[in-house]
Amino acid sequence: MTVSHVVGLESPEGRYRMLRLIRGFEELALRLVRSGAITGGIHPYIGQEAVAVGVCAALGPQDRITSTHRGHGHVLAKGADPRRLLAELTGRVGGLNLGRGGSMHAADLSLGILGANGIVGAGAPIAVGAAWAARQAGEDGVAVCFFGDGALNQGVLLESLNLAAMWRLPVLFVCENNGYATTLPAATAVAGSAVGRAAAFGIPAVEVDGMDTEAVRAASDLAVHRARAGEGPTFLECRTYRFEGHHTMERRMKLRYRTAEEIEDWRARDPLPRAAATLGAGRTEQLDAEVERELAEAEEFALASVHPDPAGALDHLYADGYRPRAGVVA
Repeated sequence: MTVSHVVGLESPEGRYRMLRLIRGFEELALRLVRSGAITGGIHPYIGQEAVAVGVCAALGPQDRITSTHRGHGHVLAKGADPRRLLAELTGRVGGLNLGRGGSMHAADLSLGILGANGIVGAGAPIAVGAAWAARQAGEDGVAVCFFGDGALNQGVLLESLNLAAMWRLPVLFVCENNGYATTLPAATAVAGSAVGRAAAFGIPAVEVDGMDTEAVRAASDLAVHRARAGEGPTFLECRTYRFEGHHTMERRMKLRYRTAEEIEDWRARDPLPRAAATLGAGRTEQLDAEVERELAEAEEFALASVHPDPAGALDHLYADGYRPRAGVVA
């Protein structure tokens, strides 16, 4: 049996609410990028929400996740406070990591969120290590590694698949295949298939409709059950799509590598209307209003939080609080 997480993803209403929260959070973040409150831009998760919600609905508080540069959805779905995540994006001390991690490195270890990661594929060995540690401690925790199709050719991912298979570790590898590694179509860069990578290591691999929250949840439930039962890792390839660009800089650069028709075809499969269709119209309006209030509170909290004091720039940089010797330029 899986243990539903405290964020309430065990019900269709809870899953719809989280979908709406992630979508609204990303739309708010885009607005704050345009206003300058978020510097450096973000990698929007809009369109891919069903993957984060469907997977995290199968997890419990004892489970851990590693994320990617496009990680806000994963972090929220695992239970992070949207106020503190937004404060992190705006570089404020009220953030999850005191404003030092930013968009691509947000973490909350108390919730099993071992961190987003700006290095492609780098979350895989961390997840494998977390799974091994849980088993050594006699715990039934499962580790989930989210990654994109761009990571499929990274050696560290293949090494992680091998180790997880050899040691039958409780890991769920989740490939969010949105069809593009930045602007490069996956079909022109990946020989074979995503599920074929896992199958080569003897890992059960399933291709899932990543625009369908319930399909992702069902596949994740089975994978998590296998992992808790000691049957080893599972690989999910979630076919999904990002409605926005790879990064917010893309609009300014006016890149043209996708057609308007392709984007609209995928928008017709938007996971939010699909989830809303299972609820009454009145209930979705209530949940939407709740989310709007929560996001307004998040924006107020984030922008009211102060920026870090430059005098403390080296705090938390070294293990155990060590600082460089006097006279050493950091």
